[in-house]
Amino acid sequence: MAEPAHTTSTGHPAEGGHGTFPPFQSETFASQLVWLAIAFLLLYVLMAKLALPRVGSIIAGRQKHIADDIAEASRLKGESDAAVAAYEKALADARARAQAIANETREQQAAEAEKRRKTLEDALNTKLADAEKTIAATKKSAMSNVRGIAEDAARAIVERLIGEAPSEKTVAAAVAAVLKGQ
Repeated sequence: MAEPAHTTSTGHPAEGGHGTFPPFQSETFASQLVWLAIAFLLLYVLMAKLALPRVGSIIAGRQKHIADDIAEASRLKGESDAAVAAYEKALADARARAQAIANETREQQAAEAEKRRKTLEDALNTKLADAEKTIAATKKSAMSNVRGIAEDAARAIVERLIGEAPSEKTVAAAVAAVLKGQ
């Protein structure tokens, strides 16, 4: 790269050059200020008319998107809360129905068992009454036969003991006296 003509190889200004930094030279202040103002105005207009509206619309779009997402999330949360509440209500209703069905079934089975018990009890009571009647008839029959058997046995015993048969009236009176005493 070629060095400027006004400097030497040591970096010091040549003998004919000025020793100040060019932007700080007072002869060029006015033109520098004009170009500064033109560049500032040009950058300001570019920023105000092109860049800032785009950035603003992007920011506004993002804010709108975020607000829409928050609103959608709130709506979905409300729907999920409603679904959870409906699920819990349906679950409670199902439990209540199951409990009611279980109670109804239990009561129905208890009623059927009670009905069967009463039917069986009535049948047993009928059989018991029949058995008691049979026993009473058998006892009565046996007791009526006992008198005859007792008279025959007493007559046979007395005949063996004394060798003579007693009269039927005497034996009947003796057996009746003994049976009354019991």
